[in-house]
Amino acid sequence: MEYPTSRSYQQPMDRRSFMAYFSGLGLGGSVLPSVLWERQQQEGPVTTAMLADAEALIGLEFTDEERELMVAGLNSNLRRYEALREVAITNEVLPAIRFNPLLPGQHALPPISPSARRTRPTGVSRPANLEEVAFWPLSSLAELIRTRQVTSVELTEMYVSRLQRHGSTLECVITLTEDLALRQARRADSELSRGVHRGPLHGVPWGAKDLLAEDEHRTTWGAKPYENQHLPYDASVVDRLEEAGAVLIAKLTLGALAQGDVWYGGRTRNPWNTEQGSSGSSAGSASATVAGLVGFSIGSETLGSIVSPSTRCGATGLRPTFGRVSRAGAMALSWTMDKLGPICRTVEDCALVLEAIYGPDGRDPTVADVPFVWDASVPLSNLRIGFVKSAFEDTEARTHPFDTPSPDVLRRLGADLIPIELPSDLPISAMRIILTAEAGAAFDDLTRSNRDDLLVRQNRSAWPTTFRRSRLIPAVEYIQANRVRTMLMGQMEAAMAGIDVFITPSYANNVLLITNLTGHPAISLPNGFQEDGSPVSISFIGRLFAEDRLLVAAKAYQDATDFHTKHPSAFG
Repeated sequence: MEYPTSRSYQQPMDRRSFMAYFSGLGLGGSVLPSVLWERQQQEGPVTTAMLADAEALIGLEFTDEERELMVAGLNSNLRRYEALREVAITNEVLPAIRFNPLLPGQHALPPISPSARRTRPTGVSRPANLEEVAFWPLSSLAELIRTRQVTSVELTEMYVSRLQRHGSTLECVITLTEDLALRQARRADSELSRGVHRGPLHGVPWGAKDLLAEDEHRTTWGAKPYENQHLPYDASVVDRLEEAGAVLIAKLTLGALAQGDVWYGGRTRNPWNTEQGSSGSSAGSASATVAGLVGFSIGSETLGSIVSPSTRCGATGLRPTFGRVSRAGAMALSWTMDKLGPICRTVEDCALVLEAIYGPDGRDPTVADVPFVWDASVPLSNLRIGFVKSAFEDTEARTHPFDTPSPDVLRRLGADLIPIELPSDLPISAMRIILTAEAGAAFDDLTRSNRDDLLVRQNRSAWPTTFRRSRLIPAVEYIQANRVRTMLMGQMEAAMAGIDVFITPSYANNVLLITNLTGHPAISLPNGFQEDGSPVSISFIGRLFAEDRLLVAAKAYQDATDFHTKHPSAFG
């Protein structure tokens, strides 16, 4: 007899549903339903024949005798899965496991400098046309406000006007938070009039990747199923930036559920070439920053989502160490890989934003209590700098003509570069299943409800397919991948022994996947322009929790070049 099953993955019905089914057939008073219930629990929907077929999915083969012993337990597992699925688990619930990028016995380096020193811009004066400051670095905008040459309200209104004018062209804005921004700007101006200055972000408008919760506006995650989602709290990063006096002016686009640059309302554009997408997933954050629509922005990275759009759009993007910045109130995709960081116009801008957002908040237990001290005066000679030798020798790389001169820039600045190589003897790409498994868990309900059909992208590499595929990753292989990850962390520690930071082409030698798995910080800088005008980048990778050293090296390089000073003329 064929037994009735629930529709969700053809799981066996619970006893109440099973009995109700037979009651509808007029058999409610019979002993038959109870007998059949017991038989279904013993036999279940999983058979030894099905198990034999399923073994191909996990690359193993069992004997007939082994399958007979396994099948009852597999059916018990199905009932356990069904029981777990009865529990409502929202995206913000953390798993009871934590990733620490520091290995046992490994410690974060102390700050290279005991005191903070920022670069104070000189000769900063208000232009006749205020819109000329749209592309100015954060440090210069801050000086205009600090010296009260420009009010925060004026700056906010200027950026609001630009967002209204150019946002639809770039498809980079989900929600313009104009009312909130003007309230915050008026408060910033009022505080300044009373002599209260909160620091370098005081009164500067910024944009949030729309996976950050903000309680007055919707938080869509860029995805149609969540288009009208309101979360009744602020993300910690939003709180921290408000405390620093920054003005939230817009919720910016992201590729749906933090993948790519396609969201439910369109495709975010590269300001240098609007026929081209801005890459993802911090698509709107990079696009709006480079087009001069915000003073700075916040993005997130799990596997390239700050580096990639910063490269495509020509922004300076910092991915901090895993555990440096709280992710509380941010959409979870991979609990052991997600990171939040600034996307700005200069390296020092990134340092100023990191100063405001780093450190424990009591909400995200993965955040380490490690100091960050930004001293822009530290000389490059204080650092030991490496370079990935084989990556710069790869003549087949698309960006090779731009990569090759980069080490020489540092040598001219006095750096004695040390050749290094990244780990290559472990199955790096195989560890992507860590992200896939965690993402499948984060959006388990979306998959089981079939609301994943609402997502715009529906192909082999899109989230709906990936989430479904994640259901077939064995738990044992997920754990094994994390054990190999520990070995990778050890190899990276060995590779970086004796150096503070290294320079590398941004996509060479699996560096993006390696360093996202190990949790190392990275910053991507503009490094030239291709024939079609599109930017390319170079990246610096730092020691764990040593963003101060990373930023000193990157700033020295950026100050010696001028790629970051250029901006797309269509938005000038």
